Amino acid sequence: MTTPATPLLSVRDLHVHFKVRAPGLLPASRVLRAVSGVSFDLRAGETLGIVGESGCGKSSLARALLNLLPVHSGQVVWMGQDMQGASSQDWQQVRRNVQMVFQDPLASLNPRMNIAQIVGEPLRTHHPEMPQVQVMEQVREMMRKVGLDDEHLRRYPHEFSGGQCQRIGIARALILRPRLLVCDEPVSALDVSIQAQIINLLKDLQQEMQLAMVFIAHDLAVVRHISQRVMVMYLGKTMELASKRALYANPHHPYSRALLSAVPVPDPQRERDKVIVLQTGEPPSASDPPSGCVFRTRCPQVFDKCAAQVPVLRKVDEDSEVACWLFSA
Repeated sequence: MTTPATPLLSVRDLHVHFKVRAPGLLPASRVLRAVSGVSFDLRAGETLGIVGESGCGKSSLARALLNLLPVHSGQVVWMGQDMQGASSQDWQQVRRNVQMVFQDPLASLNPRMNIAQIVGEPLRTHHPEMPQVQVMEQVREMMRKVGLDDEHLRRYPHEFSGGQCQRIGIARALILRPRLLVCDEPVSALDVSIQAQIINLLKDLQQEMQLAMVFIAHDLAVVRHISQRVMVMYLGKTMELASKRALYANPHHPYSRALLSAVPVPDPQRERDKVIVLQTGEPPSASDPPSGCVFRTRCPQVFDKCAAQVPVLRKVDEDSEVACWLFSA
């Protein structure tokens, strides 16, 4: 059991690797390091935002937290229980408390099941003894929580808009009353106005149900709205981990500054005066990362030590940790 001081989720030096075939007539397998040594703690009721370019390992990290991808090494500790080597039965118990909302709302719903069946499926899986009448009562209650009516229950996913499908996905994820919700870019496929509705819905449900969240997104403005802390990832590694206030007011890592400089400012004068930090070149391959700091090939402040040694995440002020030799002790 956890105490108020114990993290709900603790991740230590997590690595997720894939074997990929190299091109050529006689290809040898190579190791793609999707996640390389990520560590963080998440407390009850907290939201950790995870940002970074496509291919930086955000989704691989999210899936590894739920054992949907195998972990190469490292620890995932859930409510004080180390899940390394856990059995499928152990993970079945954990998944009652850890659920996921996916990026593509329509693709995440079974097209052959109606909405009542989709939302009620987790209850039938984890509580097979529950009477059908009680299942339907909980399904109706959860549908109302996400802003949908009982009349939607007999319809099928293709009859709904993208925003409605995502509401259904959220209802399905929350029907078990989990303690942690992992959201893998849940609004990136939606129109901007619908994005705001879904984000506000998640915030309201988080407060009502005392949820912790891991929220993955490309849009730093969305992450700022919903998160208390933010982790910036690049090529499988954590570049910066900071409170929302610290990161958006004073980003330390050159990569964080580049990402934040690209966020539009809703003030025409400030937007015109803003200094844009341009990224040069393309991200290197995760199967052949640079030596030392993985960001050094695109960093405007690179120096010799960056190629020689891998920087570790270190505390630079009360609210920020940074993996950069510019802030070495």
